[in-house]
Amino acid sequence: MPDVDLEIAKGQLDIIIKKARVHLYKPIQIAEILYRSRVYQDISLAKIETYRTQSRRWRDEICAKFLGRKSTSSAKFQDNLFESNAVPPEVLVILGRANESGIGAKAGAVEAYIYDAFHTRYLQMSNGLDLVRDATPENFNLKDFLESFRREPGLARSIDKIFEIIVYALFSSLLDSLDAQIGVRVESNQILEEFSDFAEKILTLTPDKPEVNFRPHVYRVGVTNAADRGLDMWANFGLAIQIKHLSLTSAMAESISTGISADRIVIVCKDCDRDTLVSVLRQFGVGGRIQSVVTESELIDWYERALRGHCAEKLNNLVLTRLANEIVAEFPSTSDGEFEAFWSSRDYEIPNRDFWTT
Repeated sequence: MPDVDLEIAKGQLDIIIKKARVHLYKPIQIAEILYRSRVYQDISLAKIETYRTQSRRWRDEICAKFLGRKSTSSAKFQDNLFESNAVPPEVLVILGRANESGIGAKAGAVEAYIYDAFHTRYLQMSNGLDLVRDATPENFNLKDFLESFRREPGLARSIDKIFEIIVYALFSSLLDSLDAQIGVRVESNQILEEFSDFAEKILTLTPDKPEVNFRPHVYRVGVTNAADRGLDMWANFGLAIQIKHLSLTSAMAESISTGISADRIVIVCKDCDRDTLVSVLRQFGVGGRIQSVVTESELIDWYERALRGHCAEKLNNLVLTRLANEIVAEFPSTSDGEFEAFWSSRDYEIPNRDFWTT
């Protein structure tokens, strides 16, 4: 990359902050590397091996404090942070000098810049959560809720996770309220007799009890922000659910075709992506396994009926409660008081604009 000055270094850092989801794992890792270099002085910013692996632990300690979790991305994805188009050692060296100089701002100013960005995102997500917590079945509007995330640049990167939560809250509430039963039955045969212990442990069936019934449920695969994840939700009745709020690319379509072995796939997407998405998936040979495609406009309609339709009394509070609970589970964060205590303990202050040009 070209010779790095402070303006270029700031631009690289700003790109990482802008691209980050609400959790800001990578920016926080940068902040903790700079903090370690400034306070402990036991690493060299020019020598990546002095902090490449250790900095994940420093970041996770902070994330556990404020987010109640740590990054679950692959080591390769985490190491992308140090590539030439992100924040390589030569950029960290420049950021480190500015961070330690104290010229135009207190020492630790770059760290403060990053943590101020984290706090801003946290406040934006808190406002989004308040929209659900303060909502009533009479005034909650899914379309407006989605737009509130799309309008905020800091939240737009996490709109796909919000979309997934919206789908889960509705699907799980409807399935739980349908009073449906799913059954498995095996006619008596030699294999059942021979492998009765297997059938009992795996299917809970025995030669004396060849049939079992259970309630249908959907489950989210996991709470993570990994960019290379495949399946989003699965159902205990053989259904795989892919939720695609972002426009589908050929690479994403191929990952669906190779990464999901289910015979039946339901895809949830934006209206404008429906036809393109199905066409691309068919090219990869997945079309025959697509059971149905659910669009955003259908979700909006289903939410309207769940909250204000004929069955609203049974559904509305359940849907809104699950929506709020899932947002908290996906985006847990500290209280303002805890963050302020951390900020004070580090003796941070928000640097002014002149700091970057000093």
